[in-house]
Amino acid sequence: MSGARSFLGLRQPAQDPELDDLTVSDRSASPRVPLLLKFAAFGIFFFPSNMVLKPLGAVGTLPLIFALLLLAVWLCSVLFGLTNPLDTRHPGRMGFVLLWVATCASYAAMYSGYTGGSESPARAAADRWLILLLASAGIILVTAEAVRTLNTAMELTRALLAGAAFCCLVAAVQFFFRIDPMQWLQMAMPGFTNNGGNTTFQIRGSLMRVSGSTFHSIEMAVICAMLLPLSIWRSLYDPKGRKWVHWTITALLVFAIASTVSRSGILGLLAGMAVFLPFLPRLARQWAYVAAPVTVAALFLGVPGLIGTLTASLTAGESDPSITTRTNNYPRVAAMVEEHPFFGVGPGNYMPSNAIHILDNQYLNATVTIGLVGLVGLIAYLTFPGLTTLLAARASRLAPLRCLAGAVAAAGIVAAICSLTFDSMSFPVFALTYPFIVGLSGGAWNMVRRELELQKVRTSAEHPSGPTQSTTQLVPKEGTWTP
Repeated sequence: MSGARSFLGLRQPAQDPELDDLTVSDRSASPRVPLLLKFAAFGIFFFPSNMVLKPLGAVGTLPLIFALLLLAVWLCSVLFGLTNPLDTRHPGRMGFVLLWVATCASYAAMYSGYTGGSESPARAAADRWLILLLASAGIILVTAEAVRTLNTAMELTRALLAGAAFCCLVAAVQFFFRIDPMQWLQMAMPGFTNNGGNTTFQIRGSLMRVSGSTFHSIEMAVICAMLLPLSIWRSLYDPKGRKWVHWTITALLVFAIASTVSRSGILGLLAGMAVFLPFLPRLARQWAYVAAPVTVAALFLGVPGLIGTLTASLTAGESDPSITTRTNNYPRVAAMVEEHPFFGVGPGNYMPSNAIHILDNQYLNATVTIGLVGLVGLIAYLTFPGLTTLLAARASRLAPLRCLAGAVAAAGIVAAICSLTFDSMSFPVFALTYPFIVGLSGGAWNMVRRELELQKVRTSAEHPSGPTQSTTQLVPKEGTWTP
């Protein structure tokens, strides 16, 4: 039984972690992050989300199956007493619970006929949405349970960034050679069928937009903007591997954002850096200010036409059809919400037959499908992790933990802001990447809470234990990780 507990990575620590355990080290301890969780983090980017097991339909993708297995593992660990679900409470989990309750209410209203007819396609779409939320729950719960120290946070981040690096390399091949390597991977998946829905290439201006291993270029741009702060944190503090490899992955994320020629990606990049930069150590911030103009110059010289196309896209205003299409949909949304204000038409049940009627705004999409009640739940799900981890980052005094919390907060805030520009939860890679951010926010939140508790115990006069060790002695000095 103890071997199984170690494999699942859900065993409770023998004792409460000391302050030293919250720092990054290169000690060779047994991994405490479940192998299945790391494989799921990498698999989201590696396995094509358009390839499904035909008997399972649209929910038969490998990333979704891995996430559901995580939920099954977590439920078994609770039933057999391997873990206590109350030990890892955090605000991000509460945000998810609110979305889940609102979705169930909308689901019940649809099935009861309260919000109109309940035909077979509508029920299938609602079932897919519930299954997606169950898969997200598995990722959130296991991630928050597994990430208890910075070492485990680093281990999971490595897996996420390895998958993102694969996605960026695919995007680079697509961008420069107009070849889609994901087609080769699809041919190597016997038993799976192509369910469609992905858009690999799109022309914008004089450039070709690419999507890497995601469904759409906007999706890849937003995900890379979310993961960029985590990549910088990993590059600064990861004691394993070569620094040039870590920084190359960071550069690939920046290139991937640029290669999509996406306003959403630029918005996410700016929002993420605005949140993250204040939590970088002083020397790293100075390097960031130097690196920014150098990066722009490198993109300008390395990809002719990129800066001009991006500038034209950002300054197009109402002359851009993609903007006018969004604004023209507002009257339609108002009419649908007026008809079913509280619970919407049913989870996942906005299925436009015309592409110009697609709602490129997740909040509007949620208002139509799960109503105003569901909108409250979605706002909680998308904003609680980023905002609460931002508060945790401000409270921490351990430099690596403060930087991690700032990176996770930036990722969460990028997701919340960019969901205004595209229907984010309709894209499978984003929908399963964001729960990892929610789980990491829970891990960071609980680590900061333990840090403050342990510091309080050490400085308390009621528990004398000799001279108190300064927090600054527990972390590497800034000069040891100069980029």
